Amino acid sequence: MKRVLFIIMLFGMCLHFNQAHAQRCLPGMRGIQFTGGLSDNMRWKSGDGFGYHAGIAVSTYTKNAHHWVVGAEYLEKRYDYRGSLYPASQFTGEGGYYLNFLSDRKKTFFAALGLSALAGYETVNWGESRLPDGSLLTDGDHFIYGGALTLELSAYLTDKVVLQVNGRQRMLFGGDCGRFHSQIGVGVRFMIR
Repeated sequence: MKRVLFIIMLFGMCLHFNQAHAQRCLPGMRGIQFTGGLSDNMRWKSGDGFGYHAGIAVSTYTKNAHHWVVGAEYLEKRYDYRGSLYPASQFTGEGGYYLNFLSDRKKTFFAALGLSALAGYETVNWGESRLPDGSLLTDGDHFIYGGALTLELSAYLTDKVVLQVNGRQRMLFGGDCGRFHSQIGVGVRFMIR
């Protein structure tokens, strides 16, 4: 009886110390992510310079938790003119590669650096060049292109849900609303395969 009890206790200890963790970030795994946050001046107040962004993307993991990201993003920044706010909006598509450079042993926390190509369309005041006071906007609508450098921190909340925090610097050419746009955002990624 003591021998059976000893074997059961030994087996229980082995199960406790060698727990199997779920497989995470395996090559070929995919997730859909939703992100949003503040842009440029990083103000919460909806006044001059207030900017925000929102995006959706699909991530596909490769070796060592590196991943490809393909998605779309909307960025809006508002400018004050005589007490009224006028929007400058950018619709961009993104394709990029994120290189994982730091993770814990259990694959719960990750830090990745991403480089992306961006292309899209920029519109100022939704194409309306005449303002209510009769002034004429000289900025117009343009196709834009460029890239982005992103630092992404992510943590698995469950095996299928990943929380993200990121900082990004976008550099875009072809538009009238500035070349550089800084972003800070949060997001969630749902692993779908």
